[in-house]
Amino acid sequence: MGPEILRDLTFDIPKRSFQFLTGPSGAGKTTLLRLLFMSLQPTRGLIRSFGRDITKIPRAELPMLRRRVGIVFQDFQLLDHLTTYENVALPLRVRGKDESSYRNDVLELLKWVGLGERINVLPPVLSGGEKQRVAIARALIDRPEILLADEPTGNVDPPMARRLLSLFLELNRLGTAVVIATHDLALMDQIDARRMILTDGRLDIYD
Repeated sequence: MGPEILRDLTFDIPKRSFQFLTGPSGAGKTTLLRLLFMSLQPTRGLIRSFGRDITKIPRAELPMLRRRVGIVFQDFQLLDHLTTYENVALPLRVRGKDESSYRNDVLELLKWVGLGERINVLPPVLSGGEKQRVAIARALIDRPEILLADEPTGNVDPPMARRLLSLFLELNRLGTAVVIATHDLALMDQIDARRMILTDGRLDIYD
C-alpha cells in the first residue's frame, strides 16, 4: 500500500478550541485535515468524530456529519461562473433549500467577512484575499462546530493574513473550534495558541 504518511498519532480537538497545525511541506498536514473532514479514512487506527467511529458510519450518513465541519481549501475551489453570493450559498442550494430561507444569512456572513459590497462579483475579478474570505464564508454557511483551514494565508500579504487571523479568532470566540494548517511562523507567533507539529509522520503537541 506504500509508505504511511501519518502514523501513531493520538490527539483530540476540544470543543471551542483554537490550534495551529504546522510542519514542513509534505509532512501530511492536508492528509490530516482530510481525515478530520472524513473525506479520507485511515488504513489503520481509530478516528472518532462527534463520538462516532468514522469507519462504521454508513456512507449515506457522512454528508450530514460533514456539515458539522467546515473546510477552507488551499486553492479556494470557487466556481468562476458563480458570483460571490452564489458561491457562498451553493452548499445550501445543492441541498434544495429555498433561497428565502438562507438569503439573509448569506448576506450577513458576507458583511462579516468584509465582502458586503462584492456580492455580485465573479471570482476571476476578486483578489487573493477576497477569494480566501469567500471560501471562509462558504465554509461557515452551515454554522459548523469545527472549521479546518488549509494554508489560509498562503496567497495573501501580511496585512490580509492578520485580517484573516482576526476572523478566525472571532469565529472561535463565537464557539467554533478552529484548526489552521500553516507553515507561516509569523502568523503563529501573533497569538498564544496550541501548536500541533507534524514531522516525519508523527505529531508533537505544545499547549
